[in-house]
Amino acid sequence: MAIITSANLANAIVKLVAADALPALMGNLVMGNLVNRDFEPTLAQAGDTVNVPIPPVMTATNLIEGASVVAQNANVGNAQIVLSTHAEATFQIPDVTKIIAVPDLLKLYMQPAMIALAEKVESDLLNLYAQFTANTPVGTGGAAITEAVVDSAETALFNAKVPASEGRFLVVDSNAYGALRQNPRFSEYQKAGDAGLRALIDGTLGKIKDFYVFRSQFVAKTGTGPTTTNNLAFARSAIGLAVRRLPKPLPGTGAIAEYAELGNFGMRVVMSYQPNTLAQQFTVDMLYGCGVLRNNFGVQVRS
Repeated sequence: MAIITSANLANAIVKLVAADALPALMGNLVMGNLVNRDFEPTLAQAGDTVNVPIPPVMTATNLIEGASVVAQNANVGNAQIVLSTHAEATFQIPDVTKIIAVPDLLKLYMQPAMIALAEKVESDLLNLYAQFTANTPVGTGGAAITEAVVDSAETALFNAKVPASEGRFLVVDSNAYGALRQNPRFSEYQKAGDAGLRALIDGTLGKIKDFYVFRSQFVAKTGTGPTTTNNLAFARSAIGLAVRRLPKPLPGTGAIAEYAELGNFGMRVVMSYQPNTLAQQFTVDMLYGCGVLRNNFGVQVRS
């Protein structure tokens, strides 16, 4: 039987926190779960660049009998994402051994930290709206979003040749979501069937005009007085979120770290002792960058 020591107890505590950290974060993400995530368990530091390959565009030619094939210069494109954000959330626990006996205490500390990280990721992803310039923005700032506006956004992505098999998403703020939810063509059973019933009773829109519709509290707003809400319609491959590992502290420096990684997403959990407060300090942090991969696969939807 293994002997319980302060060393392996400390490691067990950090592993417990790490195991509970990532599911809490993933549950609070909207945009982070919709975009193309790029994760590798390789060490990196802030400022490093991640190169994301983009498939080349090729054309079909008519091969005449006896003629030769036409070789195309199929150069793979490249989109660069800079790991520019080192986000962290830190909290202290006076009696850390209690979280082993009472797991609910861990959630009490962990959830606010995870929500803070999720909000940071969401805000950064939604602030990419201004970089989608290939398609003309649809909708009018300060005006309610309409069915015609959603239709125009879907048409723009269709004309951009977004593959039919690729998910298309519309992320809007609460007001735009409410306006769509009150559209009788989407919210009445006799017109939308079961989808309309869900919108009326459950409050969820589901899918409209080939868009999976989501709402977020972090959709960017610009202007003063009558503000413009910059909602976003996009395909999954339009936006990239690159996440990389941060190095563990050097052994013997008084800090213990573990990684929490799942589904192309990862973070680091560090526990250290703070003599000034006589408490254990936990830092949950992650290194990431986000950027536009395909400009023509996204369109601004203003309201």
